[in-house]
Amino acid sequence: MTRTLPYWHVDAFADQPFAGNQAAVMPLDAWLPDDVLQAIGEENNFAETAFVVKDETGAAVWELRWFTPAVEIALCGHATLASGHVLLSRDGGDSVTFRTRKAGILEVRRSPAGYEVALPVIPVEPDAWLEAAALLGAEPLEVWRNPAGYDVFLYPDEQAVRGLAPDIRGLGALGANQFICTAPGDRTDIVSRVFVPGGGVDEDSVTGSAHAVLTGFWTGRLGRTSFTAHQASARGGDLTCQIAKGADGDRAWLGGNCVTVVEGKFYLAG
Repeated sequence: MTRTLPYWHVDAFADQPFAGNQAAVMPLDAWLPDDVLQAIGEENNFAETAFVVKDETGAAVWELRWFTPAVEIALCGHATLASGHVLLSRDGGDSVTFRTRKAGILEVRRSPAGYEVALPVIPVEPDAWLEAAALLGAEPLEVWRNPAGYDVFLYPDEQAVRGLAPDIRGLGALGANQFICTAPGDRTDIVSRVFVPGGGVDEDSVTGSAHAVLTGFWTGRLGRTSFTAHQASARGGDLTCQIAKGADGDRAWLGGNCVTVVEGKFYLAG
């Protein structure tokens, strides 16, 4: 017997198709087995597939989980933005909340630029990681790290970040860390590239969770609560980043638009 599941393919942090970061969004009536969710993530072969189920606890409207082609992850910003886009476009409303297993309650709301997603700010501390720095192909000015695997490598300018040619296989052998390379930008306040080969994504297109790190990292350096950002991947994407106080800690509000590229059915045998 073949089941059909609703399926959306969304380009997040994009104003037109074929830009930003791709995500699959799949609302479900109930959770499928984890191995099936992972197999769907592998089949879709996007940086993330987002699955949502109505939240029965009352803490949020939906429960949300994210899968790369290789693993389930603790936090994904662009697929959360894409999920908000799908649900608000389909069901109406100005905002929607999600209960997650490791990142708390997340929110997506409409904004003049399209949408904003609120993620917990991820703090980093100065550290050193000589092996990773060498594998990135250029010596950073500073290294900042979080024990959860978010690692920031600061470079002097945008040209240095764009010119990186990392050893992807070597970085992947270090674990499922995010290697977040950043610098002051030319056209935007800051620029970044993000490599996650240990998590099945050699270079991510536009990474919301990385900007949950960069929002806290850069607001202190820039001396203001908001800034503009560009992720200089092959597809590229632009974001607005703003830090705000929340009841459960600082929040990074990341702004951008979404474009639906495909809406259809996913056929699941068995």
